[in-house]
Amino acid sequence: MFEKMFHYFQFRQEEFQEHYHLRSNVESTFSMMKRKFGDSVRSKTDVAMVNEVLCKVLCHNLCVLVQEQHELGIETVFWKNEPKAIEADKNVIRFPSIA
Repeated sequence: MFEKMFHYFQFRQEEFQEHYHLRSNVESTFSMMKRKFGDSVRSKTDVAMVNEVLCKVLCHNLCVLVQEQHELGIETVFWKNEPKAIEADKNVIRFPSIA
């Protein structure tokens, strides 16, 4: 197996690097989630375990969105029923309020 991978790397380096980079992104994401939420699940049943992991993924994605919102200076505006007259600004994201 190692010999095949070495030949693949040796003769198709660009293609190998593209696939390897995807793998490193996935491993980095899993590492971030484990550091933030722990590396174990507390649920006992299979369905509950899957739901717990999916909740951790959702929370991780929300944390990343909030972090990028702050880093990029994006203002989030919520409104009830109808949007108020807000100046057109590329750094404003408008969401309807759920009330």
